[in-house]
Amino acid sequence: MAIQFSVLASGSTGNAIYVETDKHSFLVDAGLSGKQMEGLFSKIGRNIRDLTGILVTHEHSDHIKGLGVLARKYQLPIYANEKTWRAMEGLVGEIPTDQKFVFEMESVQTFGDCDIESFGVSHDAAEPMFYIFHHEGKKLALITDTGYVSDRMKGTIRNADVFVFESNHDVEMLRMGKYPWNIKRRILSDVGHVSNEDAALAMSEVIGDRTKQIYLAHLSQDNNMKELARMSVSQTLEQRGIVVGEQVRLMDTDPKIPTTLTAV
Repeated sequence: MAIQFSVLASGSTGNAIYVETDKHSFLVDAGLSGKQMEGLFSKIGRNIRDLTGILVTHEHSDHIKGLGVLARKYQLPIYANEKTWRAMEGLVGEIPTDQKFVFEMESVQTFGDCDIESFGVSHDAAEPMFYIFHHEGKKLALITDTGYVSDRMKGTIRNADVFVFESNHDVEMLRMGKYPWNIKRRILSDVGHVSNEDAALAMSEVIGDRTKQIYLAHLSQDNNMKELARMSVSQTLEQRGIVVGEQVRLMDTDPKIPTTLTAV
């Protein structure tokens, strides 16, 4: 069986992605309350207690809000790099030592039929990193929460079958919006979030022969809209010779509604 996945929730209010193979299942981030996370799992017909583990990308609350609760309630293994573990102290409550595992940046860990690769991103956290799932020749790449997409990141994620890719904001909406200038500056910086246009430019360099779908993720509720993100990304990709709808499909994600469980 191929990898199956669902973007359970994506946006500034909370992030979580579910990924499974025949033998293992993982949650990447638990950025909503324990109760909300349980509700999202029931919507895709899966049970949290069956998880192999939870992989953490970084310590911001929209990625770890429910982590401690789920870890304790379901006795789940939690994976994060050492700097992220240190940064999470005091944010997730007590997690038993035998449930804490280190997953270093730029490394690969094998779980039976699945290889999971970690890679660094550029974000204002201790040591933020995202993950690529490899299973039976299929590749699912997750990349959000980065201020820009470096050549190194592009090389790592290139030619995935499916991407979950940040398309955080429309630059004009952000500039004209209500946020104080220091927050705008942070979002626009190299350790903030990528805009629709910058995301699309990066996508145009990593889409390969086998790429089928790109899920536009981590949209700002104040500075973006699904239709705008899709239109902006489509326009930029088409300008660079990539036919949206034929070569690759753009898919929405939502802060509260999980995407359909889909095979890669």
